[in-house]
Amino acid sequence: MADRRRLERFVRSKLQDAGEEYAQFRESTDEQLEEAREAYRVAKNARSLPSDEEGRARIVCRRYAEQRAAKLDEQYRPACYEAGHPDCEGCAEDVRAGRIETW
Repeated sequence: MADRRRLERFVRSKLQDAGEEYAQFRESTDEQLEEAREAYRVAKNARSLPSDEEGRARIVCRRYAEQRAAKLDEQYRPACYEAGHPDCEGCAEDVRAGRIETW
């Protein structure tokens, strides 16, 4: 009888461990899937911007309020982007969100 109880505790413990590992795996997978969906959405927004014959995005610069054709880097920031400048930060955010003014 004691051996049976020990076996039941052992099996229950292993099943509980497996359940916890599965929950952690599922949470991690859900987070990765959401990150991938967000990256796809951002890339889709950037690709949908009108472009010139050289593949540069045709955007309206927030900083200088002028039409520009600019290449986008791997983070979908225009080539004229200046880190830390509020207009440039807002412009890059708008490009990623697909709400940048274009021409």
